Amino acid sequence: MQTQRLTFPGATGANLSARLELPLNERPNAYALFADCFTCTKQYRAVVNISRALSQARIAVLRFDFTGLGESEGEFADTTFSSNVGDLVAAAQYMEREWEAPAILIGHSLGGAAVLHAAHHIRACKAVATIAAPASPEHVKRHLTSSLEEIETSGAAEVLLVGRPFTITKRFLDDLGAQKMVEVIRGLGRALLVFHSPEDAIVGAENAARIYETAGVPKSFISLPGADHLLSRTEDSQYVGAIIAAWATRYLTAPVDAAREPEEPRAR
Repeated sequence: MQTQRLTFPGATGANLSARLELPLNERPNAYALFADCFTCTKQYRAVVNISRALSQARIAVLRFDFTGLGESEGEFADTTFSSNVGDLVAAAQYMEREWEAPAILIGHSLGGAAVLHAAHHIRACKAVATIAAPASPEHVKRHLTSSLEEIETSGAAEVLLVGRPFTITKRFLDDLGAQKMVEVIRGLGRALLVFHSPEDAIVGAENAARIYETAGVPKSFISLPGADHLLSRTEDSQYVGAIIAAWATRYLTAPVDAAREPEEPRAR
């Protein structure tokens, strides 16, 4: 495999840092786009492992840092769930200009909820895979309980997440609450693969059940017994990458439903 370092303009115009994982000395059969977990970056080991497992199956993968995270420009405090979706759409448009639009969208944790939304704006998308995803973006609020009152009254608060300080704004929370996840999942119109561990202590497995039950067909569910939320064990992330590569092959040659008109991304 080979890795290219890239930058592209995100939804707000900030330059976003990305990596493109390519098959070694082979033309890709398809392209995929990866959305990280909340406050994670493209260099997180599970993201790298999944991307490289796909590249070994001749599926190129673009992974990037959302606005204000990792090596990307912009301020995290100015972002929302909707702006993350906008960054994904911007990434897909960049891929289409430079190589080929992504046929596969993959999202980990909150990134899973984001790719379910973004798929509605990416016509080329044929398959979506979520990993440890919440059934609603509002699930994030459960990890901000001690700061919610301050955020509501002051408009913002600094919160420690995975040992690092992040500024969470009331605008961010309001945007989470505005998402209509049931309609998004029910109207997905793409093949869906849901991964979740029954031992996930961060996002419970009942979230996977709700996503799966709400989605139309075709849909599949893969349990990840023994895995934690972040897929910390190398064997778990490599397994997920291999399964996505095998599963997606079935749908890559299928036409996207021509009757579905892509929705226009909301103004941001």
